[in-house]
Amino acid sequence: MRYRSRMDIASAILDVAKDGALKTAIMYKAYMSFPQLNEYLELLLSNGLLEYVPEQKMYHTTRKGKRFLDNYGEVGRALLPKENNKNAAMAEA
Repeated sequence: MRYRSRMDIASAILDVAKDGALKTAIMYKAYMSFPQLNEYLELLLSNGLLEYVPEQKMYHTTRKGKRFLDNYGEVGRALLPKENNKNAAMAEA
């Protein structure tokens, strides 16, 4: 597996939690260890990108977190070679 930046990891967590997810599901789907997940959950919660709903024991991506995901995706697409950008734009249409 390639090295992932902090932004890649945060994006993976927020993507998994878009519709709500348990801590274990986030850990497995984002390919993280438990200590690493706890560190990132704290970071995302404190910055308002993620919220925890105790009654459900689930994490949910906030509106701010969804904006982050959208912007992060746009930056990623902008950095693709021109030919890939055309294909990505056509796929979205």
